[in-house]
Amino acid sequence: MKFVEELVVEEFLPTFRSLLAEALRERGLTQIEVADQLGISQSAVSKYVHGDVARNEAIMETDRVRELVDRLADGLATGEMTTAEALIEAEICIRELERGGVLADLHAEAVPEIDAYDGEFAIHDPDSRLREANRARASVRRGLRILQNTPGFPRRIPAVGSNLVECLPDAETIDDVVGVPGRLLSIRGQLTVPGEPEFGVSQHVASVLLAARAAGSDARATLNVSYDEQLVETLTDEGQVAVEFDAEADLDTAIETALSEQPDASVLYQTGGYGVEPVLYILGSDAPAVATTVRDLDD
Repeated sequence: MKFVEELVVEEFLPTFRSLLAEALRERGLTQIEVADQLGISQSAVSKYVHGDVARNEAIMETDRVRELVDRLADGLATGEMTTAEALIEAEICIRELERGGVLADLHAEAVPEIDAYDGEFAIHDPDSRLREANRARASVRRGLRILQNTPGFPRRIPAVGSNLVECLPDAETIDDVVGVPGRLLSIRGQLTVPGEPEFGVSQHVASVLLAARAAGSDARATLNVSYDEQLVETLTDEGQVAVEFDAEADLDTAIETALSEQPDASVLYQTGGYGVEPVLYILGSDAPAVATTVRDLDD
């Protein structure tokens, strides 16, 4: 009797760790930094990098594994992904490969009786909410990085501040929307990000996104910036579809009315009201896409 978990320890982990250590070294990390990222000793990193650890060829040649290694190496090397997020992604990959990939094949080879069993071997949900939540946080971090490298963005931040938010696929409340705690502010012409992305920290901007989705939009992210007529024209010239909503009406009703007139709108704006600052909201598929739209305004 051989459990699939034994194959994970004996075959997958040495192969995966050696590939990831190699990829991180190629991206300029030192052996000490790689050891810290992988939670292993520096001597173990040396063995992985120098090929002193046996690797499973079938696992090495699996596209899913190679893609994961490249994505994790990029994320860890740039700081766009935490070690916890990398671990979750690796765990999900393992469960997928156990269910119907190379690990399932290796298990069947090790225990031929498995072939005679016509059942399911999935014991974990690869589409878990935890995974989606970590992906959303990582996505907002990438979007913020784009904004931090957009010199013209601070001047577009309204007096009330900006926020960049992204929601889960099945979002219903602001607790399902990740954003920046507090607000994005311009201080002496520099963008200030007060903290790491969290769920449930954005009230108004998250509410705009949820209202748009409730009205039929498939957007997963939005960013608010200062409104001006020229900006609307520029965005329209770039292929965006803009629609105005009533700043003084109930938010859900106002956005539903606006989108009923322009269902494919990717830009929502209001021109102000009593005690209400004019603001424009850019909608998009994810946080980096929205941030890129803003960055491209200055190109």
